[in-house]
Amino acid sequence: MKITKQLLVLALLLSSSVAMLAQNAMTPYSRYGYGILQDNATSTQRAMGGVGYAMSSGRQINVMNPASYASIDSLTFLFDMGIGATALWSEENGRSGKDFGGGLDYITMQFPISKYMGASVGLLPFSSVGYSFGNEIVHGSNAYEGSGGLNQLYAGLSGRFFNHFSVGANVSYLFGTTINDIYAYTSEGSTSLFERVMQVRDWRLQIGAQYSFNVDKKNKFTLGAVYTPGKDLLGKTWGMKYDIDSDEAPDTIGFTKTKGKYSLPSSWGAGISYEWDNRLMAEVDFTYQLWKDAKYSALESFENTRFDNRWEVSAGLQYTPKPRGNYAQRIQYRVGGFYNHDYLMVNDNNVKEYGVTAGFGLPVNGLKTIVNLGFEYRHRQASPQALVKEDYFNITVGVNFNEMWFWKNKIR
Repeated sequence: MKITKQLLVLALLLSSSVAMLAQNAMTPYSRYGYGILQDNATSTQRAMGGVGYAMSSGRQINVMNPASYASIDSLTFLFDMGIGATALWSEENGRSGKDFGGGLDYITMQFPISKYMGASVGLLPFSSVGYSFGNEIVHGSNAYEGSGGLNQLYAGLSGRFFNHFSVGANVSYLFGTTINDIYAYTSEGSTSLFERVMQVRDWRLQIGAQYSFNVDKKNKFTLGAVYTPGKDLLGKTWGMKYDIDSDEAPDTIGFTKTKGKYSLPSSWGAGISYEWDNRLMAEVDFTYQLWKDAKYSALESFENTRFDNRWEVSAGLQYTPKPRGNYAQRIQYRVGGFYNHDYLMVNDNNVKEYGVTAGFGLPVNGLKTIVNLGFEYRHRQASPQALVKEDYFNITVGVNFNEMWFWKNKIR
């Protein structure tokens, strides 16, 4: 009964966090497509460059590969949530700017089903939109604003076979709204607003596998792979035209269902990790997404959108000097880096970004709980024309609660 009440409390916390999930994009590049994509990385993984396809740990939730859930101990319950803060410095044509943002990043939990099976549920961002900028035009000026994003509420299940091989799947409910506004100010003083709205309500599947093998007592390798099939999006999108200086009702432009006109691509990911003596873990990942095949139909009064195939390579390392030593020796030290060729195209320019990361896993004395602190520097710009150059500094704080919820005391 106690466990049932605890699960109920966490379910209520998960449902109430939907409205609080942060949409952290602060870039004009998020104006295109579905916005800036996220990769389901927790605070631990972000401090290691965003790796996770081959990560398998009974003390860390890894949504990047659902096959990892089976590694959880049969007596353990994991709960992980993270918050972030971001500082942005941008430059375009000699003009510079800065911005700050932050909020709740994710909330996840994981628990055993049996000795060889584990499950996970949680709430994660899929994409985010956020920008505000303007420019001069003939006989007036334009202002561009955007907000919103897509979230995913997921449930996953994994099973382990032969003590070395595991498979799993996540089923996600994808939902959210993106809004893109264009204000047109004329030199005569009139103002018009063109607004594009997209609402998504759909399901998404991800499957994963992991295979681990021990070279000897201290050395272990794990191979991991994930696949997400492409699919048409379910939802609706439309445009609205407002005459700000008039009391007339707005005109609806191009209302349409998204099925058959908007889609998400198939996606692959693979990684290899190496572990030594429960102290060192290093991993390299590669992601490839066929965004050139994705549909994104034009809408009247809004410019066309083109995509390029997205690929990313990332690497990370975690080192614990002595897992059972003094406090400083039990701290987990993390570093990483990544390079991302994004799916976004701005005219004929690709958007690219790279970054370096670092962080710490700080144990809580007397508990198995870990406070994860991560730092990330990220640079984003287009190519061959640089357009807007952006430098980010992100701080992420995550708390990974590790509780023995399923331990039963013996009656004496």
